[in-house]
Amino acid sequence: MEQEKNAQNEALEATKEKAQEAQEKAQKPAPNDEAEHKTIVKKRERGLLAAIGIFAVAMAAIAILGLLLMREPDDTTQGQADCDAVRVSGKLPGRIVHFYVHEGDYVYEGDTLVSIYSSTADAALYKARSMQDAALSQNQKVEHGTRSEIIKTAENAVQQAQAAEEIARKTYERMENLYKEGVVSEQKRDEAKAAYDAASAAVRTATSQLELARNGAQREDKNASRSMANVARGSVMEVQSLLEDQILVAPCDGEVSEIYPHEGELVSTGTPIMTISRLEDMWVSFSVREDYLTNLTMGKEINVTIPALGDKAAKMKVFYIHDMGSYAAWNATKATGQYDRKTFEVKARPVTPIENFRPGMSVLLKK
Repeated sequence: MEQEKNAQNEALEATKEKAQEAQEKAQKPAPNDEAEHKTIVKKRERGLLAAIGIFAVAMAAIAILGLLLMREPDDTTQGQADCDAVRVSGKLPGRIVHFYVHEGDYVYEGDTLVSIYSSTADAALYKARSMQDAALSQNQKVEHGTRSEIIKTAENAVQQAQAAEEIARKTYERMENLYKEGVVSEQKRDEAKAAYDAASAAVRTATSQLELARNGAQREDKNASRSMANVARGSVMEVQSLLEDQILVAPCDGEVSEIYPHEGELVSTGTPIMTISRLEDMWVSFSVREDYLTNLTMGKEINVTIPALGDKAAKMKVFYIHDMGSYAAWNATKATGQYDRKTFEVKARPVTPIENFRPGMSVLLKK
């Protein structure tokens, strides 16, 4: 039995050895297959290297092209066209009734632009005129003086006082004579004298009243009344000045570039209604670094191009150079040996009018 088991084990091991040899033979490539495999590997390596090289060249070309395209020319400065703009506004708060112009219309000085209505201002004018009428009436009364009836009454009072004085005088004179003759007592004489003095005082009082009636009010009263009339007249003029802005007119020639409110909207005092651009006074503003100002001096004529007009060439004259402040400084390129170059605003006006030249257009200046 043991011999049979040994024989079976030997046979099993022999079978395993043969299977392993067969597997190794199957995995081992033939001589021709091995050469072909090496060729394929080399081709793959060369293709990979070529692809990497092409990719690197393409990236370098793209980078160079991008730098060329993105780099702004150092010898060109871009500016922007602008012009004077006048904002039209009024003193009258009210409601927009009607616009007589539209955006883009060209208007001339004095043309009607817009109408505004204010019921509050109308009421204020009515009130001011009523106060003016009352003040003028009062002033006329003071200026004309006392009524003739009052003066006549004062004259009658003077006459009555004079008549009473005359009777008292005669009575006193009779009493005086009788006293000297010893007919009447001193008491009676003194009573007649007192009555005469009182009658004389009454005459003086009546005369003063007559003079006051004839002279009328005092000078100070007349001045005060005249001043009140002037104040009332000024109130009317103030309201009328507001109502003058019910109709707003163009303050200058130009183009209506923008209208802010709409018809029917309420506007307050000083609210901008529209903007008028004075296209006849155009200029261009450039932001220039100070080390480039050598060729940009006051009064110098420069050559520019306008891309929006088909790169139209034009000649302009510098009329304004001003520092833009420390906030507009170009930093130094080196830590030492350099300085912060500031930026200046330079304005130039066309030497001759340019057709179709409008605010906002870009203008290029060659340095």
